[in-house]
Amino acid sequence: MKYDFDKPIDRTGTHSVKCDAMPSGVPQDALSLWVADMDLPCAQPILDALHQRIDRKIFGYTLYENDELKDAVTGWYQRHFGWIIDKSDLFYSPGVVPAIAFLINCLTEEADGIIIQRPVYYPFTDTIEANSRKVVNSPLLRSGNTYVMDFADLDEKFAEEKNKGMILCSPHNPVGRVWTEDELCKVVEIAKKYDKWIISDEIHSDLTRSNIVHTPLLKLAPEYSHRIIACTAPSKTFNLAGIQFSNIIIPNKEYQEKWNHFVSNRFSLGFCNPFGLTAILAAYTQGDDWLTQVKAYIDSNIQYIEAFVAEHLPKAQVIDCQATYLVWIDLRGYCSDAKQLKTLMQKEAGLAFDEGYIFGEEGAGYERINVAAPRCIIEECMNRMKNAIEHYEKTGLPDPIKKKLPLHK
Repeated sequence: MKYDFDKPIDRTGTHSVKCDAMPSGVPQDALSLWVADMDLPCAQPILDALHQRIDRKIFGYTLYENDELKDAVTGWYQRHFGWIIDKSDLFYSPGVVPAIAFLINCLTEEADGIIIQRPVYYPFTDTIEANSRKVVNSPLLRSGNTYVMDFADLDEKFAEEKNKGMILCSPHNPVGRVWTEDELCKVVEIAKKYDKWIISDEIHSDLTRSNIVHTPLLKLAPEYSHRIIACTAPSKTFNLAGIQFSNIIIPNKEYQEKWNHFVSNRFSLGFCNPFGLTAILAAYTQGDDWLTQVKAYIDSNIQYIEAFVAEHLPKAQVIDCQATYLVWIDLRGYCSDAKQLKTLMQKEAGLAFDEGYIFGEEGAGYERINVAAPRCIIEECMNRMKNAIEHYEKTGLPDPIKKKLPLHK
């Protein structure tokens, strides 16, 4: 079927985090383009399957350990990536971030270091620190209109005995990089050199641009699979974040035992949401056509923003977005002060973005914009941004507004 992604859907009043819990101080009429879920309708086969499940009238305890589900998950990754996953290596988590928290507890002790690459998805930092571990930053390097890894620095960080492993964001959020096979091989080579583990967050792997291919780390480095754990989910791909369902691939049998002890025994987390199970089965077996259409729509939104910025905001830079539906835009050419930029976007433009500095100090002066929205919303967003920046360049911000919003997450 042909999907209509142009029609806005009103999400207010649905207890949506994105729309009903916007950051403090953001005007009521602000456009909500911050939280990473889509403002686009789900695939019809998923909706149909959920309606059919509701008609069964009972929603009791539901097993993740079933062949139908695991066949759907492994079949998806084999079809789309040529990645053959052993069904016995699949484990359930209500989300990738909870899975990372579980794994941190399984694989490390308090005060151990865990490597991340900022600017990066900020829950990595929050989860590491909340579990009394140490964040070890190996910053990405800005290279023209993209980012690259600092392999020399990464080697130094892996070499430190107290640093036990790395959380790799692949594809990377927020900078939109899809790491090449060569880059991923270098990461594995360094980890192998010091016998350290890698947790590979691959939640955005399905959402690459039309000419870009994501490489699953476990497929690339089967010889090091005993030290790699992959985190995947349908949540970003199919706009199912609220379904609370992720698939964690753990080939190492010792790690599997630690996972089962910590997750199943200590926290009694075993049964999955029946609606999550139903939605995943439909998504991974009938969602291909919808995904093709939604990726093309997101690509066109990104192209629109790139053209708009080039014409109307020449001092801004849109970082090359190879994956995700999150545009990372550098606005330091207009406003280098992160606090004023936040005020400018939220108060003056009426735009709720994820501020760049929450991804690490390397992101100060950037904005992360969720572009998985109807085109009319994206057009309104960019025109608001343009008008606010033009006004700011002429008059600046009023002093009272400058002081209103502190820097906080």
